[in-house]
Amino acid sequence: MREVIALIRMNKIQRTKEALAEAGYPCLTATLAYGRGKQRGLYITPLGNVKPDSKRAAIRFIPKRMLNIVVDNESIPEVVETIMQVNRTGMIGDGRIFVCPIEDAVRIRTGERGDEAL
Repeated sequence: MREVIALIRMNKIQRTKEALAEAGYPCLTATLAYGRGKQRGLYITPLGNVKPDSKRAAIRFIPKRMLNIVVDNESIPEVVETIMQVNRTGMIGDGRIFVCPIEDAVRIRTGERGDEAL
């Protein structure tokens, strides 16, 4: 089992959920996240203008959605590709995908473990 953690743009959440459901992966957890990447966030001027090269204003974190999806090992390439297809714009801020190992899973209601708990 693996956990796919995807940090995506706020406006891409609905289409990403739909694409994953169409691919057979309807189960996920979505949370609001704030962060910044290599561009170090956005610089906001006192007048509210966004200037990525200005050093005089405060750095702001950028709102994102964080998706957590636990799937079997064989499904990883399809899930990652689906997320990439929906979210790739070619612009800075498209997001990141992390794939992490999961040692075990337990369904509380039935006590099922491992892949059966998914």
